[in-house]
Amino acid sequence: MFWLDYWYIIFVIPPMLLAAWASMNVNTTYKKYSKVTNRYGMTGFDAARRILDKNGLYNVRIERVSGNLTDHFDPKTNVVRLSDGVYNSTSVAAVGVAAHEAGHAAQYAQNYAPMEIRGAILPVANIGSTAGIWLAILGIFLSMEFLSYIGIALFCAVVLFQLVTLPVEFNASRRALKALEGAYLSDEELKGAKKVLSAAALTYIAALLVALGNLLRLISLVNRRRD
Repeated sequence: MFWLDYWYIIFVIPPMLLAAWASMNVNTTYKKYSKVTNRYGMTGFDAARRILDKNGLYNVRIERVSGNLTDHFDPKTNVVRLSDGVYNSTSVAAVGVAAHEAGHAAQYAQNYAPMEIRGAILPVANIGSTAGIWLAILGIFLSMEFLSYIGIALFCAVVLFQLVTLPVEFNASRRALKALEGAYLSDEELKGAKKVLSAAALTYIAALLVALGNLLRLISLVNRRRD
């Protein structure tokens, strides 16, 4: 069957397994350090607010959002949203995650180039993630090579988006850890926050590899059909 093509086994399944492991790892690591209270009893909200204010971002609001690990910075509304388990939590994990999101706000305020590039790619990447693969597959079935290449081109935007996401996330984590060092967390607590953010970073690497695997599979399928 088409969906059992060996290119899928070679290019897609390995990164998908890595992504599954990365997801479990980040949840396990977060759960572990969500039980470790920081020495000052500082909440995720407190950490984000202090870091934002230190960067002169007094206009950036902090809101609570439901869910688990749903924390994010919304550049459209200039709002840092912290999940239920982070907003009022005094855990090392919560402080690390909150500081990371404040790092994204600082990136946006400072026109951090990779973040601007990612924002520009996002609309095309959204189209590519939903239509790219299907157009490529439809082109194969209909023997319309140009349609397959359009689908592949659209899906390239997905890969590029995931690639640009890496420096955005890594830089936000570096900003967070630098801000937390000494003033807010002890050395031991900082190590815990770093493990949480490092585990989260691995999920972005896995997402890139999954996208790249799907792209390589599409290219291989189209080339094999042409041959």
